[in-house]
Amino acid sequence: MLRPSPPPSRFPLHPLLLALGLGAAGLAQAADPLPPAATGAAEPLRLRPSRLLTPPGTPGQESKPALVLSAKKLDSQLDQRTQAEGEAELRYGDLLLRAETLSYDHASDLAQAGGGVEVSRGGNVVRGPSLQLYLERFEGEFVTPSYFFSQTGGGGQAQSLRFLDAKRIRAEAATYSSCPAVEPGETPAWQLTAQTLKMDFEANEGLATGAVLRFHGVPILAAPALSFPLSSERKSGWLPPNVGLDNRSGFELGLPYYWNIAPQRDATLTPFLMSRRGVGLDSEFRYLESEHQGQLNLAWLPWDRVADRKRWALNLANSGELGRDWKYRLNAERVSDDDYWKDLPKRISSPTQRLLGTDLQLNRTRSFAWGEATAYARVQQWQVLQGTDPLTRFASPYQRSPQIGLRMASAADEGVLAGFIPWGRRARLEGSLELEYNRFDLPTDLLAAQRADGSIRGGSRVHALGHVSLPMGGSAWWLIPKVSVNAASYSFDRIEQGLPSGMVNRHASRTIPSFSIDHGWIFERETRLFGRNLLQTLEPRLLYVNTAYRDQSALPNFDAAAKDFNFDSIYTENQFSGVDRVSDAHQLTVGATTRWLESERGEELLRLGLVQRFLFSDQRITPDGQVLTQKVSDLLLLGSAHLSRRWWLDGNLQFNPDAGRSVRSTLRARYSPGPFRTLSAAYRLARGQSEQLELGWQWPLFGAAAAREQLRSVNANSSGSGCSGGGAWYSAGRLQYSLRDRRFTDSVVGMEYDAGCWILRVGAERLSTGRAETNTRLLLQLELVGLSRIGSNALGVLRDNIPGYRQLSEPRSSNRSYD
Repeated sequence: MLRPSPPPSRFPLHPLLLALGLGAAGLAQAADPLPPAATGAAEPLRLRPSRLLTPPGTPGQESKPALVLSAKKLDSQLDQRTQAEGEAELRYGDLLLRAETLSYDHASDLAQAGGGVEVSRGGNVVRGPSLQLYLERFEGEFVTPSYFFSQTGGGGQAQSLRFLDAKRIRAEAATYSSCPAVEPGETPAWQLTAQTLKMDFEANEGLATGAVLRFHGVPILAAPALSFPLSSERKSGWLPPNVGLDNRSGFELGLPYYWNIAPQRDATLTPFLMSRRGVGLDSEFRYLESEHQGQLNLAWLPWDRVADRKRWALNLANSGELGRDWKYRLNAERVSDDDYWKDLPKRISSPTQRLLGTDLQLNRTRSFAWGEATAYARVQQWQVLQGTDPLTRFASPYQRSPQIGLRMASAADEGVLAGFIPWGRRARLEGSLELEYNRFDLPTDLLAAQRADGSIRGGSRVHALGHVSLPMGGSAWWLIPKVSVNAASYSFDRIEQGLPSGMVNRHASRTIPSFSIDHGWIFERETRLFGRNLLQTLEPRLLYVNTAYRDQSALPNFDAAAKDFNFDSIYTENQFSGVDRVSDAHQLTVGATTRWLESERGEELLRLGLVQRFLFSDQRITPDGQVLTQKVSDLLLLGSAHLSRRWWLDGNLQFNPDAGRSVRSTLRARYSPGPFRTLSAAYRLARGQSEQLELGWQWPLFGAAAAREQLRSVNANSSGSGCSGGGAWYSAGRLQYSLRDRRFTDSVVGMEYDAGCWILRVGAERLSTGRAETNTRLLLQLELVGLSRIGSNALGVLRDNIPGYRQLSEPRSSNRSYD
């Protein structure tokens, strides 16, 4: 069975199956025990009603359940026939049958019921005027029944329903809807009808003929025959259509077909039509073998009428084992042209839409008494989508072709590896060593500026990274002295000035030692704050680093980048990631954090922290290339508060003591007084670079009282339809505004109407694709609660963009969104 991601929901009548197949796949629940005999006055024994029953016995052990009959009047002939009248009730295992009159023939095992017949099994309920049912083999017929399923909160009616056996059902003129009951002669807001419905639970297959889906009486989907799965298992068939509209491609309609190839393989083929660009095909193939798993996506547009060329996108993600403990991973993404990310962005999965990678990795890890060793190899290539606007172009990173290495590390506790978590054991030496060879080069379509005089086209590097440490500590403190070394040897190519096509070979090497001491404590005390019993912690930390200076100006920089200056990176020994740049340092980082925790639940209510770095000598290897003479670094402050269950506050500040002002700051607040009510705001400042405001929300506009009543009804009454008669309007969105550019950037605004059994989502999403370019997309989605969603993926957009967003149908729908 495929498991990397849940399979898409098939269209599907499978909620209808749940209703009509009430007993065939019912849930097992323990029967209520008989009450003990009362002392004193005799009181008749009574069975307490229960919707979910399971015969007693060992789970998995087959046994014939007991049959219990009760009524106001019982007439029985031993082992022949029993007649019950007046509130008759029959229990047989997990089956509960109620009726005004009920007769049971012992010899034929036939139960006949009439007058307000109700059958409950597995939480599902079927009602009708009359029923004939062979109990043990579960064969019989229900005349003009109505039904309800607890799992989906919906139900319907049928002209007749036949239980062929415990695994098969046939219904004639069947309907299904999760909308509440309406007046006779009226139809629900949405309804699915089928002339004939056949269901085979053992084969996990259902077949509906003459299926039509109507919304407010208007047919919106029809098919002469539909096959569908009867559970969460996968089944081949057509899925609900995809609908989209944006300013670049126009109206888009996609009709996905799901192909269940095998238990470990499946595919989804989606022919689509774009009103401006033409006809194309999206495809997805997934597989999950015993040693290999992966996914392949291919989007194909044979001819784009706007771009006047063919367009395509390929995405491959694959991993597995090759034997002898060797594992591999391949991730590759490629598109047809530089403008693909702007014209067809939803078909690109990379988080960096303009930088698409191809990455093949191979590794093998072996464990030894002293620790473990990992051998690895890697090839990494890039496709850089530059476009024609020179202002938006960027330098391409170097490619690795190849990377080969070996890492060895001594056995260590997780707390030791984390570097600042107290533990309790005797001190011992820890160490690691990394040996690696890399060949670097630039993509063939590299930016012209990277071909400029003096730039490096590529080269080779051999490096060794190693450290030895002696961690020691107790239950409330740690001390980790460490000696490390970063050594590298280069052989690189340089384009000489005035000779754009001439290259000469260059060699260089350097070795940089470093020493550090990481020391910290965790103190605790009980206290009270705002009338609450709390546990307060005080967590001071010191990091001393002494790294030798080596001139690196004549060395290439293939993979090093400056780290962001924040509360985590300030406690690192090197200001650069990668290998090629190592910052010289003679410094001490001093910081402390204090937290207030609820004594009972351990929930963090308040956190405050500050940290600063002190330099004992000037730093010459810096991210901006300028010598750093400032003896005291910027002060970092952070805070977060959750003193009320409705309010969340957090922020951080980078303050420059020399300039007397903040360099960067982030402030965030969120107010959430109840379900489907959230309001968040954020302010972000990077002085001289950006200043941005953000507002996100989900809030009821009209019909809020009805929405609250609906939620209470759903939570309190599991046997109800899960819908209320009144509807509610909600607004949801996120706005980002650049104070520096005085314009809105990436934003989404939407409206949702919750009618109880169906939800309509309408919205617009705006994404910046350049300084003066945007991609605006219209979102339209109709969710039929308990059945399916039709239209664009508005729910996914709202959920991904709005902090604290909650799906309106969450308490009612058994379906979960994976799109």
